[in-house]
Amino acid sequence: MTTTYVTAGPVPVQQTTYISTGPQQTTYITNGRQQQPPPPPPPTTVVITTQSNSRWATPSQTQSGTAATLLFVYAGMDMAQGLGWNLTAVFANTLEFQYSWFIGVIIGAVVSAITSAFLPKIVFYGLGGVMNLIDAIIFVSAPYEYESILAARYVGGVGIGLVTVPFLIHSAEIASSTNRGTCCALEQYGLALGVAIQVIYDSQWAQGLGMTINRVHGIFGIVFSAIALGSVAITIDSPIFYIRQNQEQKARASVKQLMGSYWTREAGDRAYDEAKLYVVEGSAQGVGEQLGESMMPFLKLLLFRCFVAFTFSVPLSYSILTTTELVEGTQYSWPTIIFGLLRLIGALITFAVLDTVGRKFVSLLGLMCMAGLMLGMAGVYGDYVHIFDYYFMWQVCRLGMAFQFFAGFFICSSSAYLGEAFPMRVKPFLIGLIVCLEQVIHIIVIVKFVPTAESFYTYFVAVGIIMVIGLVAFAVLMPETRGLTLRQAGERFRRVHDVMAY
Repeated sequence: MTTTYVTAGPVPVQQTTYISTGPQQTTYITNGRQQQPPPPPPPTTVVITTQSNSRWATPSQTQSGTAATLLFVYAGMDMAQGLGWNLTAVFANTLEFQYSWFIGVIIGAVVSAITSAFLPKIVFYGLGGVMNLIDAIIFVSAPYEYESILAARYVGGVGIGLVTVPFLIHSAEIASSTNRGTCCALEQYGLALGVAIQVIYDSQWAQGLGMTINRVHGIFGIVFSAIALGSVAITIDSPIFYIRQNQEQKARASVKQLMGSYWTREAGDRAYDEAKLYVVEGSAQGVGEQLGESMMPFLKLLLFRCFVAFTFSVPLSYSILTTTELVEGTQYSWPTIIFGLLRLIGALITFAVLDTVGRKFVSLLGLMCMAGLMLGMAGVYGDYVHIFDYYFMWQVCRLGMAFQFFAGFFICSSSAYLGEAFPMRVKPFLIGLIVCLEQVIHIIVIVKFVPTAESFYTYFVAVGIIMVIGLVAFAVLMPETRGLTLRQAGERFRRVHDVMAY
């Protein structure tokens, strides 16, 4: 390779490093006259540096989410109990019994959204754990008292509402950009595990075993709540929270604890500076300005999170129960076990790949399959004669089980997106509002749905069409935030459209 330089004056002697794969000749031409190249520079030393591992996959991060995750497991059991999985009840299932827990969640979410900006997360985890422990103790001590059990469900719902909003904020703030999806997905994974436990033991329990089903429910709750309360002591608050309180030393100590063996002074300073920049940018904007910027992310996440309510609902529970009874002769058979397990397996797979494959691709795959399966069930229920046909009900049973598997694919991304989408000042209020509206959807479906062939058809057609519309909308609007910092993810959400899926 020959390189020619044309200059208007003398060639300065400088040290220049050229990297080439072949022979190189350099010629300098000054004022039209060719000169010899300058003498070669003295040898240079090339230093290659490697960036320290910034993946905060440390025990400290896992431990910080343990308390809330265990509470979410019991929350999944309470949620499933209100959505049709209270088959061997000692008293009649009333509408209030079914929706009481969801009203409690709304109350708790409102309180935590107002107070989470200035109270440490350990306060919410501890208070939520105590309230769920009270819920479980009432189930054990008064399993035959309807009023007591109803009060317990309200108390348990408030406890989970107190935990949900702070956890979604906290898990996003303590994670690095390379494992935030996994940390946030603990919410939906815990709920899926609780749903699986409730569905399996409730559908297989026999009255002759000598213990009422409510007491068993309470025993599970005591175990999970007690361990969660013990885990509160090892919870580490986020450096962003301490920076907002002007506690720099605690913020730096939090960074060091969270990074664990990956911590070096340089890496710790970078992490602290990034957190501080997030706080500075969030504090520089007024609440009104941040609300204006949040409208597009809010609309995206409202639709996305509300789809989570459609992944496990009263119609889906009643459908699997009625089809199982027709096919197997009883509701207490193996399809209900598979129904509960497949949701957990789908969530576990997503939990493992959310930060490698990405949030958008996994959620769109799950939503596409859910929409197809939902419309497939609607097609069968469309001919009311099929509800008494063994073959068609067996197909609906299969479709319902498969639906739960792909629901597990979809739900985990919602937790990560909620933790990333909103500016700092308005984040707790908008997350709280979305969580409340999710519970409202559950309540509306509980109150309005009647288990008839016509109702099944209407519900499945309507939800299936909404899911198809949502699939197209999310493909265009939702960003892929894998590997981004909180600031970068927020910027991506504020775009009107973002079609990149990987």
